[in-house]
Amino acid sequence: MKKLISLVIVGLLAMVLTACGTSSGAEENQDSLTIGISQIVEHPALDQATEGFKQAITDADLDVEFEEEVAQGDSNNNQMIAQKLVGDDVDLIFGNSTPSAQSALNETSEIPIVFTSVTDPVGAGLVETMEEPGSNVTGTADMHPDTLPNTMDLIREIGAESVGLIYNASEQNSVSQVESVNQLAEEKGLETAEATVSSSSEVKQAAESLTNKADVFLIITDNTVVSALETVIMVGQDQQMPVVVSEHDSVERGGFAAFGFDYFDIGYDAGEKAVAILKDGKSPSEIPAEFPQNLQLMINTEAAEKMGVELTEELKEKAELVTTEKDE
Repeated sequence: MKKLISLVIVGLLAMVLTACGTSSGAEENQDSLTIGISQIVEHPALDQATEGFKQAITDADLDVEFEEEVAQGDSNNNQMIAQKLVGDDVDLIFGNSTPSAQSALNETSEIPIVFTSVTDPVGAGLVETMEEPGSNVTGTADMHPDTLPNTMDLIREIGAESVGLIYNASEQNSVSQVESVNQLAEEKGLETAEATVSSSSEVKQAAESLTNKADVFLIITDNTVVSALETVIMVGQDQQMPVVVSEHDSVERGGFAAFGFDYFDIGYDAGEKAVAILKDGKSPSEIPAEFPQNLQLMINTEAAEKMGVELTEELKEKAELVTTEKDE
């Protein structure tokens, strides 16, 4: 009888230990999440998007290790980063920019990918439609459908007749925007002039080449150009050419105005989609991609003065007014 009791006790202990081991392993698997972050270049807008993404993960109480990589604007680096993250078998990839998300998708159809700072997710081949992504990718765009039409109306409102565009022709995101700007300009009776660059070091010269061809600069969400925005602002101030930008961070850096939003917010929204995938078990294909919310006109009054723009009371009333912060 004692031997039988002993065997029963041993069996029970084995079951308990097995159960504990299974529970511990499940918790270990749940806690050992790794998110790979691929960002094309460092500039304030993209940096804020990454911070927003990480904050959403933190707010969801997910224990995540971030593997962060920046391509420094180099497409070859960008592809190598994607290969590295896939080789490391991360649980999810956050692609912060169109080329970053595209490179990730080129490398994997299995690891979930969440993007932000992408102007045209459908045109970039990342999703089939915004409502039904259809693959292992979803995320948040950085261009509201009303942004460019409103921006072109603003350009006419300040009296400009021609628009200077600087962009990197190798960024699909930029080519798509320039095509839209040209179409809208024709509809609204505006002329356009273009200058292309392949690196941030070429941006100042490109801006200078447009000073006799345009009345105003329009800086689209081109990562190469935005990373060197201050050089365009210098030219704009010297030549009294307003520098209209595409997001609020660039206004705060010295751009004249933008119909935009906070990149932190679209990063945060992308982070919430990552939480739905990692915590709730959803597939990217069932999570709609989204446009940014809360579109708002922001005007830098200091930049307006330095670029020769006279602000009407109507413009002041409908805009959030800011000044460029400087260390005295």
